[in-house]
Amino acid sequence: MPAPRLLVMEGNSPETRAQQVAAGGTVASKGYSELLRELLPNAVVDVCFPGDEGANLPDGQALEGYDGVAITGSGLHVYDDAPAVTRQIELARAVLGSGTPAFGSCWGLQVLTVAAGGGVRKNPKGREIGFGRRIKLTEPGRKHPMYVGKPEVFNAPTVHLDEVETLAPGTTVLATNEVSNVQSAEIRVNGAVAWGVQYHPEYPLREIAAIVRRIGLRLIDEGFFLDTKEIATFAGDLVALDTNPAEKRLSWRYGISRNVLDKKLRTGEVANWLEYQVLPTRAKRGRG
Repeated sequence: MPAPRLLVMEGNSPETRAQQVAAGGTVASKGYSELLRELLPNAVVDVCFPGDEGANLPDGQALEGYDGVAITGSGLHVYDDAPAVTRQIELARAVLGSGTPAFGSCWGLQVLTVAAGGGVRKNPKGREIGFGRRIKLTEPGRKHPMYVGKPEVFNAPTVHLDEVETLAPGTTVLATNEVSNVQSAEIRVNGAVAWGVQYHPEYPLREIAAIVRRIGLRLIDEGFFLDTKEIATFAGDLVALDTNPAEKRLSWRYGISRNVLDKKLRTGEVANWLEYQVLPTRAKRGRG
């Protein structure tokens, strides 16, 4: 029996990928791939780069050969009419057309929404950075398999300036908070099912630290930090807490809850996607 095959769509441009690595982080698709292999150890995980000019991208037939497609975050904006954006929308549309289960984090939720006929805007409430606070499941969310094992109210690693404004047809909102009405959703289009979250269950604390370093000057302008010294302190504390999640002094200081510090709880949405979407669809297709 062939191993499960997964595809990770990298949302970032080459420039942003290089900047993230320079800030001490990991390329988003690399981190996502490592998590998927950890959660599904026998899986083969491929990566594509639709934000890159001239990238070799899978077509509909190739997409049907995958058991699931995960879409990373991105520093791009879905509402920008740029080739790096439109290529990703078209590929997301092809994923939905193939009927292959999809999971999107942050940008992934946004690009799936636009591909399915919805809309995204710059959040008038501003950026949500570091941790999404008091994300609350809706009534459908409390019953949804994506949230098996998750508390009804939780925090999650996050960084986003944009949000879903108009739901695509066939969308069910699963979670919300005071910053964004759509913190997660299920999108159903012509038999295809996609799950998306506005936050980042795949990000360890060290990745948030790298993002804060990478976009630090913008965060100073937006009033999140006073100066670069504060940024360095915050990022350093997150790395220390990533190394030692039991460091109560730091978790208390920043109000970082157990559902963020406990990797199994933090990544539960992705694990549930594999269990309740990817593997059952793979079985229906006669591959396992």
